[in-house]
Amino acid sequence: MESRTIEQFQGKTILITGATGFLAKILVEKILRVQPNVKKLYLLIRASDNNSARQRFTNEVVMSGLFNVIREKMGTIYLSSLVEDKVLPISGDISKKNMGIKNSQLREHMFKEIDIIINSAATTNFDERYDIAMNINVIGAKNVLKFAKSCKKVKMLLHVSTAYVCGKTTGILSEKSFVMGETLNKNSYLNMDKERSIIASKFKELRAQNATPKELTIAMKELGLQRARLHGWKNTYAFTKAMGEMVLGHLKENLQIVIIRPAVITSTYKEPFPGWIEGVKTVDSFILAYGKGVLNFYYGDPNSKFDAIPGDMVVNTILAAVLAHENQYSEEVVIYHSSSSLNNPLKISDLMLCAFHYFTKNPWANKEGKTIKVKAPMRPFSSMASYRKHISTHYLPLLKMLKFVNQVSCHRFEKTYILMKKRIYKAIRLTELYEPYVFFYGSFDEVNTEKLRLAMKEINMDEVLNFDPRCIKWEDYFMNAHIPGAVKYLF
Repeated sequence: MESRTIEQFQGKTILITGATGFLAKILVEKILRVQPNVKKLYLLIRASDNNSARQRFTNEVVMSGLFNVIREKMGTIYLSSLVEDKVLPISGDISKKNMGIKNSQLREHMFKEIDIIINSAATTNFDERYDIAMNINVIGAKNVLKFAKSCKKVKMLLHVSTAYVCGKTTGILSEKSFVMGETLNKNSYLNMDKERSIIASKFKELRAQNATPKELTIAMKELGLQRARLHGWKNTYAFTKAMGEMVLGHLKENLQIVIIRPAVITSTYKEPFPGWIEGVKTVDSFILAYGKGVLNFYYGDPNSKFDAIPGDMVVNTILAAVLAHENQYSEEVVIYHSSSSLNNPLKISDLMLCAFHYFTKNPWANKEGKTIKVKAPMRPFSSMASYRKHISTHYLPLLKMLKFVNQVSCHRFEKTYILMKKRIYKAIRLTELYEPYVFFYGSFDEVNTEKLRLAMKEINMDEVLNFDPRCIKWEDYFMNAHIPGAVKYLF
């Protein structure tokens, strides 16, 4: 299908977890496109049974626009046959024993057949419930490692983490692995058993209080943020991903561990086509709200770096790392940053200017068909105090007025009031969670990643597996790929 293929993947059996996630979808499509002679792709999918997993894979992955290139070049019948022959979606959950694979015969077969494991399963919510984030990002990583050790042919486990486990926002941030129990504030020791005990105690306390499901969710989210900040991390996501890395490094024994740490993953740069995206990513929520005319300001430093990296470049980094390490053992955990802040930095102000230019040229229309005009780039607020003051001056009085009108009109405007209140407090909540990403002045070092690029060039794979952000022209990418892709997804 492609003029160049990844020969090393021919005849290989690969297990990919989190197979319905944004990154894994791009990964599966890429493998099937550049090496259709792969032996088997086992895809772990959360579902009630294997038939449901197959149905979910078909509906959410194969039927998505992502597979249009294969579909258009080779035909629907070819794609269906390829998927039927090469892809085996299986019901599972990495947070459970044996990764939730209940069929013992299937497990034993996988232990004999699998050559490569790529763990991309995670919960990426910044303020996820602490118990859920712990189970997926920490216990889940441990379960995948245990499964990998049972696979007779597996020599390496590749794990997808996040560059923001470093917790810092200034200086050169190295590709350095964590030591078990290490914290960012250096004044505490991180004991995983203690953290799990704290979760259990909180559950017991909430049950004794007959907490509602909503109250339990709020309490567990707050607990995650409290524990993260106690140990020096900004949010539950980065905190639990860091713990996941620690577990892998501590328990790896003779298994090679390779960790990919992407920065903010954005839509595809080129493959299979520019601008494919699913879900509203980080600042996209603010950009789209701006285009719809409901938001004209943001919290962040316009001069700080926005470290974006397209999803297909992250996938190419993953595949390159597999090629480089499948038969090359290292005692140390190997870290690769997938980022742009060092070699092709982008400012927040550049991104917001792109949004202004895009929506000026491509204005949205409201429900009545009236054009929504953006009059100026979004206004930045560089401190939380000034941001909250702006909201309290311009939005809270309107909310109070709406509350009064709602009360005197026998709650005729109840839905409008609740929706507006929810949006205002959600905006404040989001800005607090996104703070590490919009006040970022550092650069993720790429010593290892640069060596990986050179290694791919030596075997003439640098074009098939391009993950060099220096080739990206940011204005062109955001104007013609990313923002249009985000707008298309929203509709």
